[in-house]
Amino acid sequence: MTQFPGHDFTDTHEITNQPAPRGDRDLWSGDAALRDHAGGAGADGDHLAQYGLDMGRADMVEAGRRARETPPEAVLFDAGGRRLDEVRFHPAYHRLMEAGIGAGYAAIPWEGQPGGHATHAAMVYLTSQIEPGVCCPMTMTYAAVPALRADTGLLRQWVPKLTARVYDGSVRPLARKPGATMGMAMTEKQGGSDVRANTTRAVRDGDLYRLRGHKWFCSAPMSDGFLMLAQAPEGLTCFLVPRWREEGRNTIHIQRLKDKLGNKANASAEIELADAYAHRLGDEGAGVRTIIEMVHHTRLDTAMAPAGLMRAALDHAHHWAAHRTVFQKQLIDQPLMRSVLADLALDWEGALALGLHVAAAFDRDDDASRAFARLAVALAKYLNNKLCPPLVYEAMEALGGMGYVEDTDLPMLYREAPLNSIWEGSGNVICLDILRTLRKTPLAGEVLSAELGEAMGQSRQFDAALRAHMARFPKLPDEAEARWYVESLASLLTAAVLMRRAPVAVGDAYVATRLHGERGRTAGAVGGIDTDAILARLSG
Repeated sequence: MTQFPGHDFTDTHEITNQPAPRGDRDLWSGDAALRDHAGGAGADGDHLAQYGLDMGRADMVEAGRRARETPPEAVLFDAGGRRLDEVRFHPAYHRLMEAGIGAGYAAIPWEGQPGGHATHAAMVYLTSQIEPGVCCPMTMTYAAVPALRADTGLLRQWVPKLTARVYDGSVRPLARKPGATMGMAMTEKQGGSDVRANTTRAVRDGDLYRLRGHKWFCSAPMSDGFLMLAQAPEGLTCFLVPRWREEGRNTIHIQRLKDKLGNKANASAEIELADAYAHRLGDEGAGVRTIIEMVHHTRLDTAMAPAGLMRAALDHAHHWAAHRTVFQKQLIDQPLMRSVLADLALDWEGALALGLHVAAAFDRDDDASRAFARLAVALAKYLNNKLCPPLVYEAMEALGGMGYVEDTDLPMLYREAPLNSIWEGSGNVICLDILRTLRKTPLAGEVLSAELGEAMGQSRQFDAALRAHMARFPKLPDEAEARWYVESLASLLTAAVLMRRAPVAVGDAYVATRLHGERGRTAGAVGGIDTDAILARLSG
C-alpha cells in the first residue's frame, strides 16, 4: 500500500442514526395480526410458527436476493445443436423451492388435516415477504390437484408426486422423480383473457393427442407438466402436457423467456408446441369448466400474496421509523408519520383478514361454503391487489432516498406489487366474473348477504354504509359501474371480518375511513383513529 506521510487514512466518520442489520426475524411471532386471523381461519399455528421462523432467517432472505440477482437462463440447445429447452436457475432458487415444497406449501391442503387451505394461504403470505417469485410454481402445483380429479388415471399418476413434499428440480420423466411440479399455459397472442379465441390445435393420436400451436405465456416452464387449453374436434379442451415422456423430451419448444418488470427469480416463457404429446383432461369441449378448478385455487394465492407484500413493505418502513431520528425526535414518534403508517396498516390488515377468511371457506366442504368461496376469492383478489401498489410506494417514501435503493428490498416489492392483480384475471375480468357468479349462482349472493347481515348492529357507521350500498345498488349494476360495486362490496366484507376478528380500534378505524368519505385521497390524510392501537399490530 502506498504511504502518504502526514495523512491519516482512518474512517472519515462514525456511522450513526442508521438501523442495524435485521438479522434473523421470526415472521410468525412478530406478526400479531397473522396469529389472530390465522387462528380465526382454523390454520395450523404450530406449523406456521416453524415456517415463519425458517423463512425469516437472514440466510433465507439472502437466498431470495441471490435468486433475483441471477435470474433464470433459457438453455435451448446443446453444443451439437440438439434441443434442450431447459431453464436453469441459481442454486438459491432451488433452496427456496426445497423449503416451500418440503414444508407442504403445495401439499398441506390435500393431506386431510383441518384448516389445510388456510394454512397454505398463510404460507403464501409468509413466502411472499421473502421471495415472491418462487410462489408461482408452488402455487400452480397446489392448484392443479382439483383439476386433475377430472381423470382418475391422471389423478393417480400425478397427484402423489405433486403432494410428495419433495422438491426435485432435475430434468427427467415423472416416473423417475420422487416429487413433481405443475405449470400452466393458457394465454395466446390473439386471445389473452379470451381463451376461447385460442388457436392451438389438438389432434387425436391413439390414446393421446398431439398439440400444435403456441402459448404466449407459459408460467414456470421448468415444471414437470402443464395444464393447457387447445381446440379439439368437439371444442376447447383441457390437456395435461408432460415436459418429458419415457421415450424422451416432449416437443415443447421454448422460444424465449419474458423480460418482466419483476418476479425475476421465476421464469415465464413463450413456447411452441410442435405436435407435443398430451393427455386429455376432462371431456372434449369442456376445457374451461375443467381448468377453472385450477384457476379458482390460484386465485386464492393471488388474493393472499399482496397481503404478504404489504406486510413486508410496512415492516421495513416501521423498522426504519423506529430506528431513525429526524429533527431531534424518533421518526416513529412523530405524529404525521404515525398517521401515515397507521392508515396503511389498515389496508394491510384488512387484506390479510379477508384473504384468510376466504381461505377458511375453501376448507369447508358444503354447497354454501363452495359458493361463497367462488365469489369471495374474486372480491379479495380485486380489492387486495388494488390497494397493494400505493401502499408499497408510501412505504418506500417513509425511508426517503433509501426506499429507492435495492438494498432495502422496497424496489423489489414495488415491482411485484401490480403482478397478482394481472395474474388469473385482471381487474375488469374479475369484476365481470363477480357479476356472472352472482347471476348464475344465487347461493353465493345469499351467503354473502348473510355474512354482511350478521355484522349489523355492532357499528352504526357499518350499518349506514351497508344500507347505502344496497340503496345505490338495488340490483346488479351495469358493466360500466362494476368496479364501483365490487370495491364497495369487498370493503364491506373486509370490515365485517375485521369487526369480528381484529381489535376494536382496528375494526372501528377501518369502518370510519374505508366505508365513508371521511378521509383524503392520500395515505395519512385521515383523523380520529387510534394510531397507537393500530401500530401495535405492526410490531408483533
